[in-house]
Amino acid sequence: MRKYFGLFITLIAIIGIISPRKSEGQGNAIRFSGPFVPGELIVQFKSTASEADKARALGRVSGELLDDVLSRGNRPDNRGDLSLVRYQPDLTILTAINALKLDSAIEYVEPNWIYSHQAISNDTYYSGGNLWGMYGDASSPANQFGSQAAEAWGAGKTNCGTVYIGIIDEGYMYTHEDLAANAGTNRGEIAGNKRDDDGNGYIDDVYGWDFAGNNNTVFDGVDDDHGTHVAGTIGGIGGNGKGVAGVCWSVKLISAKFLGTNGGTTANAIKAVDYLTNLKTKQGINLVATNNSWGGGGFSQGLYDAIERANAAGILFNAAAGNGGTDGVGDNNDSVPSYPASYTNSNVIAVAAITSTGARSSFSNYGATSVDIGAPGSAIWSSVPRKSGGKVISAYASYSGTSMATPHVTGAAALYAALYPGSSAAQIKSAILGSAVPTGSLSGLTATGGRLNVSGF
Repeated sequence: MRKYFGLFITLIAIIGIISPRKSEGQGNAIRFSGPFVPGELIVQFKSTASEADKARALGRVSGELLDDVLSRGNRPDNRGDLSLVRYQPDLTILTAINALKLDSAIEYVEPNWIYSHQAISNDTYYSGGNLWGMYGDASSPANQFGSQAAEAWGAGKTNCGTVYIGIIDEGYMYTHEDLAANAGTNRGEIAGNKRDDDGNGYIDDVYGWDFAGNNNTVFDGVDDDHGTHVAGTIGGIGGNGKGVAGVCWSVKLISAKFLGTNGGTTANAIKAVDYLTNLKTKQGINLVATNNSWGGGGFSQGLYDAIERANAAGILFNAAAGNGGTDGVGDNNDSVPSYPASYTNSNVIAVAAITSTGARSSFSNYGATSVDIGAPGSAIWSSVPRKSGGKVISAYASYSGTSMATPHVTGAAALYAALYPGSSAAQIKSAILGSAVPTGSLSGLTATGGRLNVSGF
């Protein structure tokens, strides 16, 4: 059942795709290659723009400010406000963009792209070898094409308890029986006092923040299955006699939810990235990586800049390579970029998916220069919420997608950071890519030509 793939196609059908294309970068043209929110634009004002200047610029499109994506006062740089703007409904998006770009107060303008999950199936239960993605050559059970996490566990490498991982996705079920002990919290916030204790602009954001719903309820029930599945692969509790085990048996998971039932937007993705960066830089949590199992839309300078702010803070950005186009067959990201995996920030690790036989998953995107490494992504069992008797309970399911491959790599980043405290993002990335096992199905199709090897650290 192509649950999320179907959602993505539906969004394309409803909202539409327009052309032309332009290569990624700082240029003035906008690359239209995916669904976007009608009537909305992301506008970067120049640092010199006054309120009068901004009002004049918006007047060109009879526009109004909807939201501050990142205000000038909260920026670590000297740039102006990054804003979400609504424009006159009878204008085409290209007309509105071109009108705003003419104003001297504007640095750049872009669509508010819509993103969706990079998971494509919900397989039926099958017996034996359910966690093949965690197996190693000599583990029991064994699978040479697994991540080799089980061999790391055999060497006593299970505890990432000093490390935080940000899940930029749906919310995740932090009360799940296989996740509750690993639920990370914002230590600068006091639960339930209805105050913004840490001054980050969010009230009672103890377990993170829901940017789609603009509230602190980061788990909203059974629809948050994708985020919960991702969380279990990164940090499902091991050795507890229940369910699954993640790459890290002990780790701190914190949510930056921006995907809802209709996907998520660029504006909220930027907020999610910056939220987690702020937790590291202002609250001092040891956040080493974010997991980004989502994609869609074209190049966004605003999102690129947010990823670069995370880069400056030493945070890896692990991203799903993508699940192909409307045909469900993997595409070459070197030719047709898939964002956010195709961003060229040095902290990005783009992840392809492989099967239990070592083949590249048929749906998985690839790219000799734009995709870094492969990891288990087909028929991956992990934690999910389920409804039973009117209650949401802990459950497990098998999904496939580059969404499922990416958290294996994110878990590996957490494990390396725990084994080698103080490692930089560049060092962690180098260790992950440098230990990749050469794999025929990935040769010439990824930068490493290989698959994840968690035991290689």
